[in-house]
Amino acid sequence: MGKIEAIWIKRGKGGPMDSVDRAQLITGRGLLGNANQGGRRQVSFLDADLWERLMVEMDAEINPSQRRANILVRGLDLVKSRKRILCVGDCQIRIFCETKPCRQMDEVWPGLKAALYPDWGGGASGEVIAGGVINVGDEISWQEDLI
Repeated sequence: MGKIEAIWIKRGKGGPMDSVDRAQLITGRGLLGNANQGGRRQVSFLDADLWERLMVEMDAEINPSQRRANILVRGLDLVKSRKRILCVGDCQIRIFCETKPCRQMDEVWPGLKAALYPDWGGGASGEVIAGGVINVGDEISWQEDLI
């Protein structure tokens, strides 16, 4: 079981990431107010532990919001999580794919894009299959771990 450490809403494509303490997940759409609505990559996740290890390896101090994921989680392994279902309270998100790092990562720090490629370092993306409210500090787990 993991925890949500941060939530960010992206106002527009390439736009700023706004930190929020709580957010509304809309079934079939994603995060209320977020630029990415619909499709299978409605919500993106980043592993805080993996990010911190990467920062040590790169000798860098980059705020994880610059990865441009929506939700920062700790204590939850996202590697090879395709088709698994994440649960946060009554909310459920089916992971669709690994989130591949974009060219903007090298604008943040030279070499960051390549460093994020191995082992799902860019995180995971999925679609909201059961909506509701999520909060920083909420527990998050894989559906099969709750059985």
